[in-house]
Amino acid sequence: MDIFEKIAEERIREAMEQGLFNDLPNKGKPLKLEDFSWVPEDLRLAYKILKNAGCIPPEMELRREIIDLKELLKTIDDDEERIKKVRELNFKLLKFNLGRKRPFYPEDFPEYEEKIYKKFLD
Repeated sequence: MDIFEKIAEERIREAMEQGLFNDLPNKGKPLKLEDFSWVPEDLRLAYKILKNAGCIPPEMELRREIIDLKELLKTIDDDEERIKKVRELNFKLLKFNLGRKRPFYPEDFPEYEEKIYKKFLD
């Protein structure tokens, strides 16, 4: 830990002991953190500005579609329809991963992790 981290930790600890954090708004509620880790650092501010303006970049729209498809798959009983949606989800996942500027980590997609490892080990 460098000197600035030590100073910050000490000041935070002092503020906690004085009770300065006791009356914060939304105390006890989960934080709504935005995950822009998949966006290159030089584009994160631009993405944040676009989001605040109500515009969604194509990558974020695709990510939202993937999440929605995963949730939809939990409710489909018809096997034929399920297969269609699984194919659509796989296509969107492939498209999303090809557009990413960071490596693919199987842990990001736990439902496929075991299949991926088996494929590489065979």
